[in-house]
Amino acid sequence: MSTLSNVETGRGQATPPSVRVAPETIPEAKSSRTGVSVRYVPAPDKSWYVLRASYGREDKASDYIVEDGTYVYIAKRYARKLVKGKQEKVLETLIPNILFVYTTEDKAKEYVKDTPALSYLTYYYNHFELDDDQKNPPLTVSCKEMENFIIATCNKSEHLKFVDEEQCHFRGGEIVKVNDGLFKGVEGRVARVSGQQRVIVALSQVGLVSTAYVPTAFLTIISG
Repeated sequence: MSTLSNVETGRGQATPPSVRVAPETIPEAKSSRTGVSVRYVPAPDKSWYVLRASYGREDKASDYIVEDGTYVYIAKRYARKLVKGKQEKVLETLIPNILFVYTTEDKAKEYVKDTPALSYLTYYYNHFELDDDQKNPPLTVSCKEMENFIIATCNKSEHLKFVDEEQCHFRGGEIVKVNDGLFKGVEGRVARVSGQQRVIVALSQVGLVSTAYVPTAFLTIISG
């Protein structure tokens, strides 16, 4: 199953892809309630915190945090579902209950520990590190990994998948870059998923996301 266990790790996977993108290529974070928007601006004192909102309330949490001036990213995809007897294209969260918040350590703690309106929000913990108190610290994702993940998912393709490693039949250890098409700029490993050639993007201790089908002509080997 493609669900976060908060126990499994990315150890043994290929080194996470290295990617650098201009901040303006990252989409704005917007509040669905007020229309407030926040741009992604890299800063040395900020990290990408992985947070969990219980009972599918990630959009509600995102609205609150964006309105507070903090950048939030929720990976989404379109899905075809039966609505009132008709097939409709609806937007759904790619990784259920999970949102990525780009902020300082103090601000992340404020949202999780000291904001009653976000009482349903918790950290996603790093089970492979210990802090000074010998406890697992909140999990953060590197900017390189996160930027690559955003490039791969911001198009909201209905063919995006959150996958387990067992679902991925990797072609080799090379890291490739997509040079054309809907996923241009994405870096990762090539694998067959659901019978199609796709590029797999890794987020350490979070999981793997596969693009839609990418033809070989759109791939350039960059390492391996």
